[in-house]
Amino acid sequence: MHEDRLSPRELEIARAYALGDTYHRIADRLCIAPSTVRTHLAAIYRKLEVSSKLELHKMLDGATPSRKSQAEQAEIISELALSLEEAISRERALSEVLRIISGTEGQVREVIAALLDYALELCDAEFGLLFICTPTNGFRATYSRGIPQAFQEWFTAQGEILAGPETALGRMAASHEVVNISDVRAEEVYRTGDPLRDATAKLGGARSFTAIPMLAGKRLVGAFTIYRQSVRPFDEKAMQLARMFADQSVIAVENARMMSELRSTVGQSAQKPAAV
Repeated sequence: MHEDRLSPRELEIARAYALGDTYHRIADRLCIAPSTVRTHLAAIYRKLEVSSKLELHKMLDGATPSRKSQAEQAEIISELALSLEEAISRERALSEVLRIISGTEGQVREVIAALLDYALELCDAEFGLLFICTPTNGFRATYSRGIPQAFQEWFTAQGEILAGPETALGRMAASHEVVNISDVRAEEVYRTGDPLRDATAKLGGARSFTAIPMLAGKRLVGAFTIYRQSVRPFDEKAMQLARMFADQSVIAVENARMMSELRSTVGQSAQKPAAV
């Protein structure tokens, strides 16, 4: 029986996880770190010889475990180790980003650079852009990392971009939803010669990319975009990571905006003559 192979703490975590609790909920309830929950789950999967939450649930319900070869067991262990390493990397990245945000006093460029760097590394992308919405409902490519020089020069020359309704930015702006492009050259908007899509494909060399809306409430602040230069569509895990970095980007941009407004207000007050 599985009770004989798991410690009381492991059994508690296994049951909670199988019933749908997240790492963070389990960690909060048991007063341990989420990474500790993952470590326990890696041991649980190894001891019970399961490789998914569904298998774990069946085992805890009394199902007979299927026999696995040594090669299959080694594959499960390596996948679990890799998943654990990726999860820890994500936590460290988020912690570092929050530290940078809290210590920059509104200096947004350093924060966005860090966010894009982490996003490119963890989402396995070649380059990234952060677009800020303009007062005329256009977009300005304000921050970038790893972008090809020719593509960067094109954005500099364009200044404000009025994205067409069929482009990723246009669709994202209209829906406030994530737009995930499998292949920029496969869509009709590329064949119509849209200038933004044409530059993305030819100057940026992009094939797959995702555009994440940056929202402050219902207001669209901008777009967080990451690109791959081969046809490798972003999966749900990568898009969840990109959403996390987009959310942090909103915090950084809004903090910088409020700091700028505060400094402007203070400056104007200091220039007013004192009342006699």
